[in-house]
Amino acid sequence: GIIVVNQTMDADLAAIISKIFCEVIIAPDFTAAAREIFAKKKNLRLMTVKGTLPADSLQEIRSVVGGVLMQDRDTMPDRPSDWKIVSKRQPTAEEMRAMIFGWNVVKHVKSNAIVYAGCERTLGVGAGQMSRVDSSKIAVWKAGEAGLGLEGSVVASDAFFPFADGLIAAAEAGAKAAIQPGGSVRDDEVIAAADERDMVMVFTGKRHFKH
Repeated sequence: GIIVVNQTMDADLAAIISKIFCEVIIAPDFTAAAREIFAKKKNLRLMTVKGTLPADSLQEIRSVVGGVLMQDRDTMPDRPSDWKIVSKRQPTAEEMRAMIFGWNVVKHVKSNAIVYAGCERTLGVGAGQMSRVDSSKIAVWKAGEAGLGLEGSVVASDAFFPFADGLIAAAEAGAKAAIQPGGSVRDDEVIAAADERDMVMVFTGKRHFKH
């Protein structure tokens, strides 16, 4: 696997990471103690990346029949102040923090994407499925494989729930709040399903759809 961090890798974090299988670690820098710990692992590559690329210059290229498609990456900033709470129940401060975190994670997951999260922690990820419900099932399975419970979690969906079944599946898995773009012709049904289960539902008004 590959692990990327956005701050200097110190010995404490290196000691934790050294316990798991990893092939590449990328960080702005590594302390001498961290390098000493990683030196004991075979075939591990350390890479340093200084600074960041300007977000407005990043583009993606996809191949198509007869050519290529160049498009801007999804770098549009998210503003929670613009989001709309559409459920009867209002989110707690902890649920809102978890939804912000989950929404930031799901934008980087291949569609159809479902992410279960807690406050600043990813619990389960389902990606690349034709069905949003299938992505949810995979995320639940991955959480179970990791020994992580989903009771009280939030669920983030990169695009709207076209039917209530995806939301219901999340509720049955233990999610208590959901964040999604909204915009389905069946939004009312999805919101009603959330209210029936005393779930929080937040619409962002913008989708993250990664292909």
